[in-house]
Amino acid sequence: MGLKKATTSLEEVIEKAGGCAVVDGGFATQLERHGAAINDPLWSAVCLIKDPDLIKRVHLEYLEAGADILVTSSYQATIPGLLSRGLSIEEGELLLKKSVKLAVEARNSFWDALKVTPEHQYNRALVAASIGSYGAYLADGSEYSGCYGPQVNVDKLKDFHRRRLQVLVEAGPDLLAFETIPNKLEAQACVELLEEENIQIPSWICFTSVDGENAPSGECFKECLDKINKSNKIHAVGINCAPPHLIQSLICKFKELTNKAIVVYPNSGEIWDGKAKRWLPAKCFDDDNFECFATSWRDAGAKLIGGCCRTTPSTVQVISKALKGNSC
Repeated sequence: MGLKKATTSLEEVIEKAGGCAVVDGGFATQLERHGAAINDPLWSAVCLIKDPDLIKRVHLEYLEAGADILVTSSYQATIPGLLSRGLSIEEGELLLKKSVKLAVEARNSFWDALKVTPEHQYNRALVAASIGSYGAYLADGSEYSGCYGPQVNVDKLKDFHRRRLQVLVEAGPDLLAFETIPNKLEAQACVELLEEENIQIPSWICFTSVDGENAPSGECFKECLDKINKSNKIHAVGINCAPPHLIQSLICKFKELTNKAIVVYPNSGEIWDGKAKRWLPAKCFDDDNFECFATSWRDAGAKLIGGCCRTTPSTVQVISKALKGNSC
């Protein structure tokens, strides 16, 4: 399957943003702040079923904060996961498409409203369809360990991701965002899948890291990036949901290993216990820290910067202000 390349490319948005575009922040975090109960195997995607209006509201809050890229609520929405909730395949696929539709509608309504204020300093945001790792579907924390077991190979991972990828692309996002990839095997599967499906819209692949040196699997990033660097389907590569104090060194490492745009959106620094399903107390960054470090990350070579778990629209607003010199 192939689709026409997005009319507003990732590179164009980075340029319009002054050389470094702003990605949105923690989606589940903001849903919870509005009272959503997401202690569910589907995590934030459960709101696609229970409260789609709240999903659109959170997208709008991130747009108002200055996000140039909205990431959809499909991170943990997989066909097997949705089937396990008693939905049919058709119903599950419609929910995946809805995740893109809600983000696109929020973007379009926000942009249309800005037409009456031509002096605004916003950019027309892109919508990135989130594709969480196999470990995210397992909901056992393995996206932070990379330990999928000997029974999981490249073909199994491609089979797992394929239909979700097809459905999300059919829904018409501007980008694809593969997130919290923990090992070389899954990165290879994602790249091969994009080639096999002849996907024409830009994609990024984000790993996570627990030590600031390697992927969670222990594999070095040089190995992980080898296949990615040879693919013209991947436009950016980077790190998401890693502690912010690791980001500077990881940007420098990636700068040496790839010519692709570097994207980083760390969490707040708190630690997720995948088995207990809770955040553990830890030294974390507040918004002031993000404001200071965003410019350092940009200067180190990052082209896309945002936040992940436990960050909020206020975090994204200070990142936007720091990078663009305005308060939106």
